[in-house]
Amino acid sequence: MAPKQKKKSSRRKKSPKPILAASEDMEPVNMESMGHPEIYPLVLTTKTQEIFNCRIDEDITDEQPYKLINKEDIFEDLRNRAAVSDFHPVKKIVQEYPGNELLLVYDKDFKYGLNFYLIGTEEGKENYLNPPEVSEEQEEYKEYIPEDVYIYKPPVSKPWVSLGSEKEIEEESVTESTKQITYMISRKRSEFGAPIKFSDQNASSVKDAYIECTAYPDKNFTLKQLEKDVGMQVIPQIKDISTQTKWTYPKNATTQYYPREFSEEEKETLKQSKPLVDFLNNASISVEIALQQNEITNTFIDDWKHLAEEEGTFGDKTDTHLKEYQSFTDLHSPTEKMITCVSWHPTIYGLIAVSVAVRLSFEDRVHFSGKLLLQPSLILFWSFSDPIHPQLMLESPDDIFCFKFCPSDPNIIAGGCINGQIVMWDITTHADRIENVKAGGSRSKKATLKPMFLLEPESNKEAMYIRHCAVSSIENGHKKVITDIHWLSDTFEINRMGSVFENRSGICCQLVTCSADCTICFWDIRPQKPLTPQTTEKKKEENIEIPFDVPSTFLHLDLSWKPLTKVRLSKGETSLDHCPTKISLKEDHLLCKTQDKVLAQSKTAKAEEMNPYHNLESGMPNLLKPIDDFCTKFFVGTEEGEVIYTDWKMEKDPETGRLMPKKPVSLHTIHDGIVHTIQRSPFYDDIILTVGGWNVAIWKESVMTGPLLQSCCAPKRYTSGHWSLTRPGVFYIGREDGYIDIWDLLEKTHEPAQSQNICITMITCIKPWIFSSKQQFIAIADYYGTLHILEIPWTLSRPSTNEMTSINHYFEREVKHLEYVEQRKKIREQEKKEMEQEMAKKKVKIYQKSKEQMEAELKMDYESYLELEKTVLINLGLIKVTEKGSYSDVM
Repeated sequence: MAPKQKKKSSRRKKSPKPILAASEDMEPVNMESMGHPEIYPLVLTTKTQEIFNCRIDEDITDEQPYKLINKEDIFEDLRNRAAVSDFHPVKKIVQEYPGNELLLVYDKDFKYGLNFYLIGTEEGKENYLNPPEVSEEQEEYKEYIPEDVYIYKPPVSKPWVSLGSEKEIEEESVTESTKQITYMISRKRSEFGAPIKFSDQNASSVKDAYIECTAYPDKNFTLKQLEKDVGMQVIPQIKDISTQTKWTYPKNATTQYYPREFSEEEKETLKQSKPLVDFLNNASISVEIALQQNEITNTFIDDWKHLAEEEGTFGDKTDTHLKEYQSFTDLHSPTEKMITCVSWHPTIYGLIAVSVAVRLSFEDRVHFSGKLLLQPSLILFWSFSDPIHPQLMLESPDDIFCFKFCPSDPNIIAGGCINGQIVMWDITTHADRIENVKAGGSRSKKATLKPMFLLEPESNKEAMYIRHCAVSSIENGHKKVITDIHWLSDTFEINRMGSVFENRSGICCQLVTCSADCTICFWDIRPQKPLTPQTTEKKKEENIEIPFDVPSTFLHLDLSWKPLTKVRLSKGETSLDHCPTKISLKEDHLLCKTQDKVLAQSKTAKAEEMNPYHNLESGMPNLLKPIDDFCTKFFVGTEEGEVIYTDWKMEKDPETGRLMPKKPVSLHTIHDGIVHTIQRSPFYDDIILTVGGWNVAIWKESVMTGPLLQSCCAPKRYTSGHWSLTRPGVFYIGREDGYIDIWDLLEKTHEPAQSQNICITMITCIKPWIFSSKQQFIAIADYYGTLHILEIPWTLSRPSTNEMTSINHYFEREVKHLEYVEQRKKIREQEKKEMEQEMAKKKVKIYQKSKEQMEAELKMDYESYLELEKTVLINLGLIKVTEKGSYSDVM
């Protein structure tokens, strides 16, 4: 056995030799296919370049792109680094090279595929160092060869350059991870070939004849289940139910009856009877008292129960902080988005809509515009019953920055895009889906919302994407982002001149928008009358197939909707215009209808099964009754922090005859930043709240001298604001650091009553909402795309007994204070004018002196000067006084 083992060991030692021989005999790759068999491409690393002093841009430059390398230096590098050397692929060429120096050339343009190439012949080396001269005939021939002629270059096979892909191949390849187990079975040599006889034997009776192999966990091997294929089949549960009703024979039956009445004689007898007269006289007094009591007070109310409800309201009367109730975040969005606008649903309690936009600057939007087109821009409908999955998703062509529900029909929604387009949605077909959302089990205002864990989300319903019905024309609309949008009231409408007329349709048909392109546009959703009659061929061309999931409510507006009129806010003598960000109309409070009225309208519309927006009349009626005493002035906030009070009516320029907007009635630069909020008080039609920059201001519409209240600079910029819906002296202001300032004019007028932290980033929108007489919420949206729903405490939701009167007196005092300040200004200006006139009179008196008086004054001054001169000379001893009183000079 020993010799055999030696032979095996000798074979193991000799086995690597053929492999080395094969690697050494490999032919190096040359450029014979390109007509240069003497060129061999190489890859020289930075280490090799330092060893042979051929570093790029230092030893080798564009003027001298080659290097002569000694043959012995290459052999020394091969002996030191062996196969790691960069010259190993051309080792055979270096050994067979006849000369002592090889030419190494830097391939800057990678003409041969690598950064260097080696010339392997002396002839090629001489041709490169001393190129042959070109004859004049060949040069002339080159001139005739056109430069545009395409020369075919066949593909060149290049050597394999490893860039680390072997690791990926090894990771993806399937290999045996466990070691193979080897079993060795042996037997004595003397027992080879012996006869075998098999017999039965009891295993338990003989020792070591029976071995039990029980299963046990082996710690040397661990198996991990990477994949698992599971198949499931879901089938609906089926129930077989049968009922049996007893059938009876139908029978037609009729009944006739008539009232029992007194005869005429009996009636006369009863009227003249004394008992009846006495009864009526006695009972009439008690009946009148009972009727009066019923008119004054409700006798059927339970006072103790009513008192218990008052005391049992949520929270404590001393609690003044907002309480977190719920929050909504879109977890399925692939990009980071912020909330731009928030609106509660007018009729469905517990349902709120938010618009989201990508958090990018203008430069980033331009850079990633291709990727943004692939992502949908949405308005999300959130329900209290499901804080994770939106109930509806309204799609739009671009990010929405403002939107409003239609006051006449909450299923109609209008929004403004960042690209200047207006988008319309009609969710009438999906109204049943969102109406069935369970928010506390009741839609009544008297109900209270249940806690989150008691709500029952309808998990089997997926979020639905709803496409828009119409978008406005890009060419004729706004050119920049739409910053604010409002529905005009259903009581009036305007024409192209801005004149106001009665609205006979009884629904909201017009919109007003403002944009960063310095324009305010009025829109009409009704189809406009065409100026010229259309032919039947054009009508057929316009009959485009509508997708089945898109309502045809506003199909006549799609991509052709133009504004009814445009208003530009000029800066007076300059050619520049004001850039509006927010607007507030006089009739905004008319849109705040009671929820019961809107709900009644929706019920009647369902009963009639005819939506008025599905049957809009073409154009505006010709004969409309004008409204003369209508206020067409409105407030505008600009990007420069200005608050403008202007008129939307147009007037003709007497010189050109063009329609021009009127000059602003008043303009005040109060805010030191963009105006984010302009809102009228829900209790006073002429009180306006403006928020912008670092301060807050409250205005009165009839007072044009300035704001009634102007706060000092806040520690952080203000970004949004909103009045309280139940207390006339309370409003909420959001800041860029995530805090919300709560102002209470009954408590403090110079600073916020309290500040509370809501989030860690900028607050973008604030929207309060009244759920019931006992419960109120406020929705606060932030820059990171989270919608916070907070519960308003008792102190901030319940007004005091005389709060309305106190706030009214406060505003009246501020108006009187402004009037007093204006009067004092006028008095000061008058006093200043009088002082200036007196000073001017004094100057005039000085200049009105006669010539003789001026000469006499000059003569007196000269004589006094001469006397002073003599006195000085006498004191110095330069002049002596004689006895006769004359003067003599001292020589």
